Amino acid sequence: MAAGKEIRGKIKSVENTKKITKAMEMVAASKMRKAQERMQAARPYSEKIRTIAAHLAAANPEYRHPFMVKHDDAKAAGVIVVTTDKGLCGGMNTNVLRAVTNKLSELQQNGKAVRAVAIGGKGLGFLNRIGAPVVAEVTGLGDTPRLDALIGPVKVLLDAYAAGELSAVYLSYTKFINTMRQESVVEQLLPLPAERLEASDGTKRSGDWDYIYEPDAQTVIDELLVRYVESLIYQSVADNMASEQSARMVAMKAATDNAGNVINELKLVYNKTRQAAITTELSEIVAGAAAV
Repeated sequence: MAAGKEIRGKIKSVENTKKITKAMEMVAASKMRKAQERMQAARPYSEKIRTIAAHLAAANPEYRHPFMVKHDDAKAAGVIVVTTDKGLCGGMNTNVLRAVTNKLSELQQNGKAVRAVAIGGKGLGFLNRIGAPVVAEVTGLGDTPRLDALIGPVKVLLDAYAAGELSAVYLSYTKFINTMRQESVVEQLLPLPAERLEASDGTKRSGDWDYIYEPDAQTVIDELLVRYVESLIYQSVADNMASEQSARMVAMKAATDNAGNVINELKLVYNKTRQAAITTELSEIVAGAAAV
């Protein structure tokens, strides 16, 4: 029964793996709910600050913030890559990194050098492998995104764009659609597209908006648009974390189901092997009795 003992060992090993994947599935499901709540809680702030920025831009058309000015003659472009620090979340990172690869190829074909900022360990490792220049990085964010940890690395690209060194800044991340669907996107962050700075239908009013500025309109617009861009980056990281937990939950559920199928197949093989061994022993006993 050496073969049977080996099969029992395989069954025990797969059962242990199934316990681990089941536990990871339950942990991911718990974290997913919290990540979704965090992501949804950040959206009203982003929407409100976008609306105010739209009103200020309409009320002061004579001033254009550096984030809204195009620099087509710049020889470089910036890319912010948002990925996870850990794996075991299906093809989520693979999909977003494939989209980043396509964007990098497009920029290189247009004669643009690339400056990259990596948010997440997987993206950092990928950028280092392909030899892309990483000007800043942040890893180990945990399960809760912190804006103070994101501002420093991202500010490198924002300042470079304001100085006219970059023609555009792109933001790549995994957008959360629902539990079963996440979409890899590469969006233009700077210059701010005109459609981003449009008031939503619920906040549009007839007539012009006007505000009381302290100390002056230019200073307020400068600070507000910086905060708006930071909120976009924070929202993308929150979306990516919600997508990570959803993808990991689905991947671990699939792994648990596959482990169950493997266990059933191994048990069937074990039973067949055991039955064959019993049949062989009975045949030997009958043959021995007949010989006597």
